[in-house]
Amino acid sequence: MAAEAVETGLVYNPSLGEVIAEVPLGGAGLVDQAVRAADDAFPDWRETPAIDRAGILFRYKALLEQNVDALALSISTEHGKTIPEARGDVRRGIQMVEYACGAPSLLMGESLENVARGIDCDSIRQPLGVCVGITPFNFPAMVPLWMFPLALACGNTFVLKPSEKVPLTAIRLIELLAEAGLPKGVLNLIHGGRECVDALLVHPLARAISFVGSTPVARHIFETGTRNGKRVQAAGGAKNFILLMPDATIHETVRGLAEAAFGCAGERCMAGSTAIAIGDAAARVLPELANVAKAMRVGSTFDDPNMQMGPVITAQHRDRVSELIAAGEAEGAKVLADGRGVRVEGAPKGFYVGPTILDEIRPDMTVAKEEIFGPVLNVYRMDDLDAAIELANRSAYGNGAAIFTNSGRAAREFKHRIRAGMVGINVGVPAAMAFFPFSGWNESFFGDLHLQGREGVAFYTQQKVTTSRWFAPGEGDVWAG
Repeated sequence: MAAEAVETGLVYNPSLGEVIAEVPLGGAGLVDQAVRAADDAFPDWRETPAIDRAGILFRYKALLEQNVDALALSISTEHGKTIPEARGDVRRGIQMVEYACGAPSLLMGESLENVARGIDCDSIRQPLGVCVGITPFNFPAMVPLWMFPLALACGNTFVLKPSEKVPLTAIRLIELLAEAGLPKGVLNLIHGGRECVDALLVHPLARAISFVGSTPVARHIFETGTRNGKRVQAAGGAKNFILLMPDATIHETVRGLAEAAFGCAGERCMAGSTAIAIGDAAARVLPELANVAKAMRVGSTFDDPNMQMGPVITAQHRDRVSELIAAGEAEGAKVLADGRGVRVEGAPKGFYVGPTILDEIRPDMTVAKEEIFGPVLNVYRMDDLDAAIELANRSAYGNGAAIFTNSGRAAREFKHRIRAGMVGINVGVPAAMAFFPFSGWNESFFGDLHLQGREGVAFYTQQKVTTSRWFAPGEGDVWAG
């Protein structure tokens, strides 16, 4: 769909702090055009055999594989991820496309003969119609690819509204799908802010809404969408806890914790933002972790593919993260590593915050209650596993949780009792693979069917159950006899 918008927004290279593009900001009029284009394309697309839809996705997967490096550069340019992180963003998205290629098997129904004498029953899955995806800035490739490939494989048409902060990668993703042979109108792209989102939530032809973002917005998406008769899956924010047991292997724990807390500059809903050091784990782990944090190379990912951490997304977000660090310090937290005031040679206007560790956190502190969404690790100190699990379970969120330990009993107790949808045992970022659901709990998810896996298939389809009975000539005829 091509259309004009009156207002535009600025797209930045966060590493350099410079404007690299302008993005049109659509409103209700453009939303209507996009949704109606998808609705017009739906009748023919739903009749396209599943194996033919899968064929297009197979070609799409091959094109994505051929363009990994170019897509990674696009992500690094408009988002600021390091090149390895950007490649991982693309690779995890490709895994979802690969899963969606199994549409002929994923969409198979069930049947049972003789549910009663001479009566058979079967179920089939059919598409919903026009589905909508509203995606965040932090994973410009992966999150959109969580949504539209599976929706299209199931026979739906789609409208994608990516974050206006990172529109360039989404454009390229859709260009490649068109190159793979997707018919016109089946997938439509629209850019915009809240006005655009609200118009999508109430459009009468939109049947389902998929969303990933912050918890307040996820709640708004869910409440508004369902109130207007939409099926909604809305993934929100998190405060993910990582428990450090005294018997944990130090080197592997430090490496896993640093990746969980500081990877992608902490801008991910599965970031390990809160550690609970149990017993003498703090004395064993924190000194080495602080050294690792202070030694990390922070700088421009745009011109250095070996950089260990890049910027955050905007100057405003950089300032907000710095303010939260200052609040933590003022409320009594001990700053073991301080990422405020990072200056990068050759990129003085970049949006940088370095790895930060705040020790001796209390539940009443501002940093304990708010999702920082930056490279900041909060550390509690507690005496035993029971108290640590109890503290973690008081969180309003429930995306992920992890434990580092060599005790099978401690790991089993943690897995059984922790109130989170994705659990890691000696894995700091337990994000589910494409064939499992991305199963956030509590205020980390609003809805019934999660993104990814068979729950994703169920979300993008509706079941039809047929009960059938066939008579021999004259049998059952009310006029017979």
